[in-house]
Formats: sequence, structure tokens, C-alpha cells
Amino acid sequence: MTVSTLTGSLLVATPLLDEPPFRRSVILLLDHDDDGALGVVINRAADLAVDRVLPDWSTAVDEPGVLFMGGPVGTDSALAVAEVIESADPPGWRECFGRIGLVDLDVPPALLEGAIQRMRIFAGYAGWSSGQLEGEITEGAWYVVESEPEDVFGHDPDTLWRRVLRRQGDQLAYLATYPDDPTHN
Repeated sequence: MTVSTLTGSLLVATPLLDEPPFRRSVILLLDHDDDGALGVVINRAADLAVDRVLPDWSTAVDEPGVLFMGGPVGTDSALAVAEVIESADPPGWRECFGRIGLVDLDVPPALLEGAIQRMRIFAGYAGWSSGQLEGEITEGAWYVVESEPEDVFGHDPDTLWRRVLRRQGDQLAYLATYPDDPTHN
């Protein structure tokens, strides 16, 4: 079976997906193919400053300068997602889509200086085996929508779920008004 790639898309949790860690999450898909999918939750800022765990990278990350909780898999490891300037192909950077890619955090930050436009570091990631994500989408757990660079690097990740839904129009825009607790509606 050949899977149509969703790399670069956002997975937006539907209101039906009400359990942590994915409740109201927005996931950027970094890789999606026949073997499975990998992404990071882009709207869960942690209370841990990057300079506390990866001090060499603290000046490279965008505000708010904290780690983001990328997902429930590999939470003791870090993934860096960066947007590079046009025509840049710095060492230690692997393109995922467009100018968005992964940065090897073992590479000295100085080697990427001037090439990175924006960057976030994520503790952990979300992963799916072959066919698993497609099954979850079919079951109604996720909406698949186009991403914008500002989704990944915006300064207000707490409101991202509502903002992404609102810009979709139609039924999805209506869901942006869905209350945090539907029993208080």
C-alpha cells in the first residue's frame, strides 16, 4: 500500500480526543510514509528554559526560550525543528519540507549561525507505525490541515489549537469555539 504523504501538514486533535497527552494538541508532521509517521506537538510549552538543559543552543531558539513537550515518545531526548533562510543548507540540518527541517543538536551551534531563521527544541515526539495514523484519522481523532511557518514558531502556542481551527472556515472554524469543558456549556 502506498500512503499519500502528509509531511508538513498539521494534525489538529478533534474534541473527541480528550485524553492527555493529545487533548487539544496541534502536531506538525515531520515525516510520513509507508513505514509510519513522526511529528511534534507544537503547542505545549514546558516550564523549562532551554538554557537549563542545552545551554549552547539557548541563543538559537525563538521566544519563549523554553523546551516544548513534543510528544509521549522519547521524552528523554530532544528534537530541534528549524526554519533556515532561503537557499541555506547548513551542516547538521535535514530538510523535512520547504525550509523546515531537523537540526542535529550534536553539531556545534556556530556551524549553523546565520543559516537558522527560527528554531524550537522539543522533548520527545509523537510516532505512529505503518497505517496507525491513517486509522486514527479515519476514526475521527485528527483533522489534517495545512501548516504555516508561524504555527511552528509563533509566540502564543497556548491559543494555537483555536487559531488553526478558526482559519479553516466552515465546520472547523465553528469548533474553535468548543468549550474547554463541554459540561459547562
